[in-house]
Amino acid sequence: MSKRRVAYYYDGDTGSYTYGLGHPMKPHRMRVTHDLVSAYGMLDKMHVLRPKRATPEAMTAFHTDEYINFLNRVTPETAEELTYHGTRFLMGEDNPAFEGVFEFCSISAGGSISAAQRISSGAADISINWAGGLHHAKKREASGFCYINDIVLGILELLRTYPRVLYIDIDCHHGDGVEEAFYTTDRVMTCSFHKFGEYFPGTGTQEDRGRGKGRNYTVNIPLKDGITDEAFKRVFEPIINKIMEIYRPGAVILQCGADSLAGDKLGCFNLTMNGHAHCVQYLRAFNVPLILLGGGGYTVKNVARTWTYETACALGIQDDIDPNLPWNEYFEWFGPRYRLEVPENNMDDLNVRDGSLDKVRATALQQLSQLPCAPSVGMHEVPRESLGRHLGLDIAEEDADEDGGTDDLDRRLAQHSRFVYKLQEPGGSDESDDERYDSDGSSYRRRKRMSILSNRVVNVDPDIGRGPPRGRRFFKSAVRWDETYGRVRLGKEPVLGSLNGSRLGGMMDATGRSTPGGDVTMEEWEDGTSV
Repeated sequence: MSKRRVAYYYDGDTGSYTYGLGHPMKPHRMRVTHDLVSAYGMLDKMHVLRPKRATPEAMTAFHTDEYINFLNRVTPETAEELTYHGTRFLMGEDNPAFEGVFEFCSISAGGSISAAQRISSGAADISINWAGGLHHAKKREASGFCYINDIVLGILELLRTYPRVLYIDIDCHHGDGVEEAFYTTDRVMTCSFHKFGEYFPGTGTQEDRGRGKGRNYTVNIPLKDGITDEAFKRVFEPIINKIMEIYRPGAVILQCGADSLAGDKLGCFNLTMNGHAHCVQYLRAFNVPLILLGGGGYTVKNVARTWTYETACALGIQDDIDPNLPWNEYFEWFGPRYRLEVPENNMDDLNVRDGSLDKVRATALQQLSQLPCAPSVGMHEVPRESLGRHLGLDIAEEDADEDGGTDDLDRRLAQHSRFVYKLQEPGGSDESDDERYDSDGSSYRRRKRMSILSNRVVNVDPDIGRGPPRGRRFFKSAVRWDETYGRVRLGKEPVLGSLNGSRLGGMMDATGRSTPGGDVTMEEWEDGTSV
């Protein structure tokens, strides 16, 4: 295999965080993976980099300001209060507010953003960030163990350079967060191979094809339990080959979620390490800039084995490494065989037994045949630095000192301006039940949510634990401008003309001006009602 310039991003702190005792997500798996990669001597063959941690401003390229501000403030002690008793931001038991959650997210997001920048600059052909791939996170809430969607942030960085980006997801769970973010655009094509049925997150049918300009640029491959290497290869290769032929992406992101491996605690597929890594080898052969990200995977030793082997695949040395594991700090974890392998088990492949695999493949290929050609993007100047950097809003402290210094007041004022709308303060809000608004003016409706742990629908009542209205209403005010009288009126305020003369005179004597509607209490006046 030809050589590729590989950039490998790793932060030693990422394995120090924990979701809590008994939680299936183990950030420590990244440290085990890195130790195994180092034991095989691969670090000398790559550019090993520590990514710059993502700033709150960088995260708001996709997520809302109030959500990022919440993550930056929440602690295990304040989670109940800041989430309004578990009805906003962190819902259910899947996503605990563990200690250091924001720092953990900044490492994950920073690695994917840095990997995208490395690819865009042409400094690497393949970038790896095993701490990334958290594909369930939504714009305004956490989901499925994912708090910040580093994949979306990485894609947005790639779109500054490449006209088209392809996202491929081989996690056992549907990549709903990334799909939702790019559902209406043709500049990003998403293709997800996942388990569908009574399974988290309950989305990803083949009828979900995108909307508007993004119609047919969302490809979903719903699979059933027990799919094997051979069956997965039969559906993966023809679909990806067709996408590469028609869409012609400038860069590809592959989410290598390892919960699709055999024996995973939450997965239900039957892929071996070689079958999973075949996807990396297949995409590498297209010689298109490639980013490899982590994702799910809850049997730690199998996750470490697979991501180590896929790192070797990125380097093109998978045939040269010894299947017998070298000595490393976690050597005893890999017993009793101590080999670089994840064998299949004796699960039945329901995809082949009922013939559904051929139908799914045929439907997907038929959808791709409806695409006329690769969509084009108008030529435009890409700024070499962000607007904030150009205006001097994010100057590093060391640079500021050289330029004369930025005092603490300036930094605090800048921080205040970023989070001027603190909508998540205790006390709730007075948004309507059916429709809610974010600071960007976008509205969204309540939807059913599933738990990744139990695969059951969790209905969350957003009114539980909400305090009294704060008096801030977005786009729903009852105040109207009255053209006839040239003044502001409440929605149900009556017009003058039918008032009792004596009553009107008494009010004029008492207050010096008329109050429409007769004897109206203050509560009725504020609510816009009248007698």
